[in-house]
Amino acid sequence: MAVSINEICENTKLAREMALTGNYDTSGVYYQGVVQQIHRLLASIADATRKAKWQLVQHQVVQEFEKVKATSNTLQLFKVDTHGERLLGTSCLSFEEPTRDPALWTYNNSDSSWNQTSRDPDVWPPLTPAEQKNIRPLKSQPKQQNRTNVRKSVTTGKKSDTKTIAKKDDRRTRKDDINKEKSESEKVDMEVEERKFEPSGNDRDLVDLLERDIVQKNPNIHWDDIADLHEAKRLLEEAVVLPMWMPDFFKGIRRPWKGVLMVGPPGTGKTMLAKAVATECGTTFFNVSSSTLTSKYRGESEKLVRLLFEMARFYAPSTIFIDEIDSLCSRRGSESEHEASRRVKSELLVQMDGISSNNEDPSKVVMVLAATNFPWDIDEALRRRLEKRIYIPLPNHEGREALLKINLREVKVDSSVNLADIARKLEGYSGADITNVCRDASMMSMRKKIAGLKPDQIRQLPKEELDLPVSAADFDEAVERCNKSVSQEDLEKYEKWMSEFGSS
Repeated sequence: MAVSINEICENTKLAREMALTGNYDTSGVYYQGVVQQIHRLLASIADATRKAKWQLVQHQVVQEFEKVKATSNTLQLFKVDTHGERLLGTSCLSFEEPTRDPALWTYNNSDSSWNQTSRDPDVWPPLTPAEQKNIRPLKSQPKQQNRTNVRKSVTTGKKSDTKTIAKKDDRRTRKDDINKEKSESEKVDMEVEERKFEPSGNDRDLVDLLERDIVQKNPNIHWDDIADLHEAKRLLEEAVVLPMWMPDFFKGIRRPWKGVLMVGPPGTGKTMLAKAVATECGTTFFNVSSSTLTSKYRGESEKLVRLLFEMARFYAPSTIFIDEIDSLCSRRGSESEHEASRRVKSELLVQMDGISSNNEDPSKVVMVLAATNFPWDIDEALRRRLEKRIYIPLPNHEGREALLKINLREVKVDSSVNLADIARKLEGYSGADITNVCRDASMMSMRKKIAGLKPDQIRQLPKEELDLPVSAADFDEAVERCNKSVSQEDLEKYEKWMSEFGSS
């Protein structure tokens, strides 16, 4: 039977309302039903990311349930029955209460009897003659007789003893229920608890280094945050995202690509595209640079590469993004190449070859995503393993206008500003160059306002006088100050390399 999410939400709301109004028993029933509904829902979810979120919700509901039960159990300890006896969590035997004579009585736990002791003169005043006549000594009974009387009262079905037995059974049942629910709660905690990669051998320090430096669970960059580049987005979606969404289709000859190389001038959005891929896929994102995988100790760099890919397989599906890969894996065999560098490249190539063979399940794929500004310096064997090679060009007119809108979202812009005209003036500018122009233009009004003022006068200026709308003149001045960073000669080199080795 399908589980309705609306029903789960409604029952959770009712459980909380009952708990707030003090109706803890009814609240517990609702909470228990919600936990069972979420458990059935989890059984029907195939997506790992969505399942993990619902497991976290179930864990939080179980925690609320435990708090309600703890509050209810605490209140039970203070409830009083008809005889004025407090209901404690320990079993108690019924006994004959002593007469309320003005003498001091003590209860002996060893033989379950009351004994009369001497009065404390500092507490009790001396007895009057009439009180002395009324004192009746209590005859002590042997232990066996006390036990016989207790058994007799139980067998004869006295009302008070029957009630005691019923309470005792009820407490035992309640205790069993608490233990059962506690074990279920611990099971949920184990399911929700995130898996932790444990390396073999003495590599714990190296794994901590990798996790601290490169692991990002959610980069939180979406396709909409990147202007233009529609063709690059489509290719990346086909190469990386779709295999996660349709694992049954991407099998055999349709297996996902082992690696994707993004080539293009600096500042065109290659790193942001990689983060958007990780966000859209819901994968663990490993952001790698050459400094992360290099060490001064012999053999440690190769071990870091191996541990990186072992962690990626453990946290699969995952994306390994290697920025500026030309610095890590340049051509082998050159005279200036060091032996340690060659070993690192060889280990990287071996690990990339082992990705597809170790992951038959497409949903557990490890994707290597690389970016470079110098594709002609990359080793030939690595170029072969990066099966998709995508060109990330400079933004066109539409992309430049979209970039202007994205960069000016939080800035006041004068109504006279025509972004289409500004985008036309920025032809040949990269995405990073356009961002610099927008930053410079947004600061023009502030520069004019503080010109010639002393530091004390600048500190006293209100924010309203500085935060003025950006005008068209500000943009014109910013365009004159910020020149483009990519030459036509560079663009020709990229186009020549893509025409020879491109695979988009």
